Amino acid sequence: MKGARDNDFVYQAVYRYLTTLIDDATGSTAVRMPSLRQLADRLNVSISTVQYAYSLLEKEGRVYSIAKSGYYANALFSVDSLGNGSDLLETVYVNARRPGMCVLSADEPASLQPLDSPLLTLERELLRQYPRQPQTLAQPCGELELRVALAARYTCSTEHYWHADDVYIGADLRGILEILISVLELRHAAVVVESPCDWAILRLLESSGVRVIEWASQAEGALDLPALESLLKNEPVRLILLSSVLSMPLGRGFSDEQQQAIARMLERHGVWVLENDCYSELDECSDSQRLRNWLDPQRLLVFSTFEKFIGAEAPFGFVLSRHWRDELQRHFLLRAFRLSPIRQKAIARLLSGGRLDQHLCVLRRMLGERRTLLIQVLRERLGDTLQIVEPRGGATVWVRSLRPVDMPNVFHRLLKQQVIVAPGELFSLQGLHADSLRLSALNQGDRDLPGVIGLVGDALRLSPGK
Repeated sequence: MKGARDNDFVYQAVYRYLTTLIDDATGSTAVRMPSLRQLADRLNVSISTVQYAYSLLEKEGRVYSIAKSGYYANALFSVDSLGNGSDLLETVYVNARRPGMCVLSADEPASLQPLDSPLLTLERELLRQYPRQPQTLAQPCGELELRVALAARYTCSTEHYWHADDVYIGADLRGILEILISVLELRHAAVVVESPCDWAILRLLESSGVRVIEWASQAEGALDLPALESLLKNEPVRLILLSSVLSMPLGRGFSDEQQQAIARMLERHGVWVLENDCYSELDECSDSQRLRNWLDPQRLLVFSTFEKFIGAEAPFGFVLSRHWRDELQRHFLLRAFRLSPIRQKAIARLLSGGRLDQHLCVLRRMLGERRTLLIQVLRERLGDTLQIVEPRGGATVWVRSLRPVDMPNVFHRLLKQQVIVAPGELFSLQGLHADSLRLSALNQGDRDLPGVIGLVGDALRLSPGK
């Protein structure tokens, strides 16, 4: 600002700076702006210049003032900017974070009942107990207390057991999976995944050069075991990525018989298994067997994250493996995850003290109530339009149109009405599930759920067939 000689140019520069602040704050419906004095000091201009720039924005309706409080901005909504291009996933991500959106695509189960308050309370107590530890005590694979707690939680027998040295904790799930791709040398290797599959996992495998082979479900989410047998016979499969007990986004639960059949098949072919355990804690059948309990523990790795059932305050991912210890330790050391040891200790206390299990009972019940309501409305409004896969847990419901439709067209019709859905094609790299949607009732904002589902029905009926 010091270079401006004319006051007219100065206020224009301040105006442009303020519009940048407003555009950067699209995640909230009401954003408090810097005060007149703060901006004047920050930009080295006069208070009157700042006030004039604010007055221009106020006339445009981009900011408003509250007496004795200051200036506030409403972030602008536009579906024609970033996120409305050819990349459907980018469009979902960007628009789901805009203010005023009704997000029927959300899969954040813990947002309904996060465990952040007990977690942060424990953390404050631990901060008083533990002084800051010297850097030499840093543990690159995660805090020992949390690794011990996880090993105990995952141990179920003298054969299927885990030690703390088998547990590795990272900053987030993506970081964990990136390390596994490197350690297991999956680049250019053939990996079988369930389909539909979580889009974050699919995109990561694709970007890492992994050859992804999708094992697609049959109608209504039924397992196609002959198709899996054929894949294992005819493809050089290095690894198979399977859900532990709750397969998302279908919300399907595996029976003991199905799990045993899969385990016998994988043993015959000698295939390594990477088990996705992210959603197991949300399974409403709490006594269900995990797939890993039927598998050869010598050919097994398990990964998960705390975020799905604790919340955003616990984003850490973790993996359990009896093998590749030296390689895993080396990669975790080189990655140098900066994890709060106190936060990890607090999570360990939640696990070992029983507080997490109490929380899970409440969370599963609340999620079940939301899903039941959503399914009821879907059947009342769209029973003749959609086929619903009954979920056994989680926050979402998988539906399939009974007639061929252009689902991206449905998506963009709804986007114009500020409603976000997740088209089924996001959950495949091979164009599968084009007639499907993943829906949830976690974040419709102030919108009436029956009214929103009515909009979905209108978009499905008006969309042209393929």
